[in-house]
Amino acid sequence: MIERRRATVRLDDVALAAPQKETLRSLVASVRPPAAKAAGRTPARKPMVRSETSAAGATALVSGADATTREQVASAVANALDVELHRVDLAAVTSKYIGETEKNLRSVFDAAERSGAVLLLDEADALFGKRTDVKNAHDRYANIEVSYLVEQLESFNGVVVLATNTKSNIDPAFLRRIRYVVELPDD
Repeated sequence: MIERRRATVRLDDVALAAPQKETLRSLVASVRPPAAKAAGRTPARKPMVRSETSAAGATALVSGADATTREQVASAVANALDVELHRVDLAAVTSKYIGETEKNLRSVFDAAERSGAVLLLDEADALFGKRTDVKNAHDRYANIEVSYLVEQLESFNGVVVLATNTKSNIDPAFLRRIRYVVELPDD
């Protein structure tokens, strides 16, 4: 379900424009403990998250067609925080059985919070898609799943990087909760 990766990419290594890199630096600065900021260090393990929003953690959205760059961004954030990157295999997390996807996601978020890792959800629009009008039981449970994810993001005490190539498919409830948005240039 989770692929643990050692983060080796640096922010300066990622091919982004200056404003995009500044957004990522702001994200990193917002989760560093004050003592580490003053000493110019990053934490060795769990980042202490301070946020100006109601969420306990920090969520970033990286949108663009280049999947490699999306993953490099997440790796660079993890590297700057001196923590692991946990890449989530969405195929292993999602389930056709009611309640199983939520159970799997809870274990993913718990593992990332325990280890202090940056959590990468690539192709996030598959999980964080727009809710629909309820026409049958399947719609109802799909909407419950999206609502559950909103709650997970709000209570997660860590860094989540949502990556997608179709930002327009993400539910507006998620977009309102995302403080850091990096849009990759179209090549």
